[in-house]
Amino acid sequence: MPINATFKAFALATMVAVSAPAMVMADEVTTYTQEGIAINGTDPVAYFTEGKPVQGTAEFTTTYDDVTWQFSSAENLEKFKSDPAKYAPQYGGWCATGMSFGVKLPIKSDLWRIVDGKLYLNAHDGAMKRFNEKTEEVIENANTNWPNVKDIPADELG
Repeated sequence: MPINATFKAFALATMVAVSAPAMVMADEVTTYTQEGIAINGTDPVAYFTEGKPVQGTAEFTTTYDDVTWQFSSAENLEKFKSDPAKYAPQYGGWCATGMSFGVKLPIKSDLWRIVDGKLYLNAHDGAMKRFNEKTEEVIENANTNWPNVKDIPADELG
């Protein structure tokens, strides 16, 4: 799918505006990390069990897809360990709407939605609005793009 030039410029500007400098490690390009912790340290299970983002802690961690994930409780940690694919966000935790355009945008943990039992995260209010308005299209396009870009660092997609 060709990337609309206007959106591409917008996406790249957004990536610069919301990304923390030197936080995404070269060996962690598939999963969005900040300081080596997946999805800003947010407990991915809490989205499903509490219906909101909850900050995880260093007390409850595991490694999945070669990165560290944090949880808010031992119970959530065990749920994740028993079925990580059920709880891990789509597209490695990168912005779902950005991925629909083939770019990796850092996410904000409070911009999320569960669709058909899968967690989708987004980068900013505009991305969340598009995701909500065109959910099926965004997911379809992101599913198409993800296999082609998942192993490419975010800064090489621009």
